[in-house]
Order: sequence, then structure tokens, then C-alpha cells
Amino acid sequence: MSKGKNQHVVKHPDGWAVKGAGNSKATKVTSTQKEAITAARVISKNQSSELLIHGMNGRIREKNSHGNDPRNIKG
Repeated sequence: MSKGKNQHVVKHPDGWAVKGAGNSKATKVTSTQKEAITAARVISKNQSSELLIHGMNGRIREKNSHGNDPRNIKG
């Protein structure tokens, strides 16, 4: 399975948006960040890509990798 585009959850004038890496348009716009994260998580799992959640200031505050983690992670 090929790896898809990383999915970003970013602030949007109408709330929060899910955007694929390099895309100019949002895949989905929601009223809350929680809804956007849920939608982005589904997409990133289906595409075996990374989910990057941005805070209100635009900086990445959390990352989740779906399908590309090394098997021998300690902790």
C-alpha cells in the first residue's frame, strides 16, 4: 500500500480544517477542532499517513503516525 498525503488539522476562518499536505483547499471544514481531528484521523488511517494537529498559533502541537511506525519502540 502506498503512503498517502499527511493530513493537517489547521485553524480556518469558519472553524477548523483538514488539509492534505500541499493542498490549497481544505478537504473538510468543521466548527470544532475535535471534529476536524476525528475526520483527519480517519483519512490518515485509510492512507497510512501522518496526522499533524496544529494549535491556535499555527504551530504543530501533536503528531500521530498511522501505519508507518517502527515495530521496536520502547516505552
